[in-house]
Amino acid sequence: MNQTFLISGMNCGSCKANVENSINSHEHVIEAVVDFEKKELIVSSKKHLELATFQKLLNSKYTISIKNHQGNSKSNETLVLEEKSKLHQLKPLLLIILYITTACILLHYNNWSWDKFMLDFMGLFFIVFSFFKMLDLNGFAQSFKMYDPLAKRIPVYGWIYPFIETTLGLMFLIRYEINVALIITLIILLITTIGVTKTLLAKKSIQCACLGTALKLPMTEATFIENAIMIVMAILILGGV
Repeated sequence: MNQTFLISGMNCGSCKANVENSINSHEHVIEAVVDFEKKELIVSSKKHLELATFQKLLNSKYTISIKNHQGNSKSNETLVLEEKSKLHQLKPLLLIILYITTACILLHYNNWSWDKFMLDFMGLFFIVFSFFKMLDLNGFAQSFKMYDPLAKRIPVYGWIYPFIETTLGLMFLIRYEINVALIITLIILLITTIGVTKTLLAKKSIQCACLGTALKLPMTEATFIENAIMIVMAILILGGV
């Protein structure tokens, strides 16, 4: 028999695989398939299985609920997922950008230069963001290919992307081949921004991979703005060189 459930707590392709593998481990389950975009779990089994049975098979980060005929969810009484506001979810991202901005202002407070400020901002931005991505390279690569056009076509790109960011960050901070670094920055961020824009327009609910998987960030307009700021800075600096 087939049963359909709604499942929350999934943020990337690795989560999808974990859920499917966990449910498929049950002796009476024939096949379990997750529709990541719809956040649905479809289970084909030899007999009817209770909701609690599936929940026990899953990691505590995932919450499974019954899907009714109207497509809404009836939450499992023992596990309640509270949806956080976008602002609260984006707090880590906003704090990091605030700290980077403050650091750059302090560095150039006595001898202000917009070009130097932007170069240091971009350098610190890439270094800090690449650090979080490298905490879980596999998880980042899986999340990144959910929306980045190039990572979708060439999966290895997701693995090397954090190293590209680190290299660019160092190039900006030590002022090495700035023009080259700016051009590469424009290329990779324009590609990613195309994917982000398509995701936002399609109103898909997926995880933003900008800070890897260590911090669970939703894909929102803030992701687009974050990329846009870097793109504008790169264009301004190129135009002034």
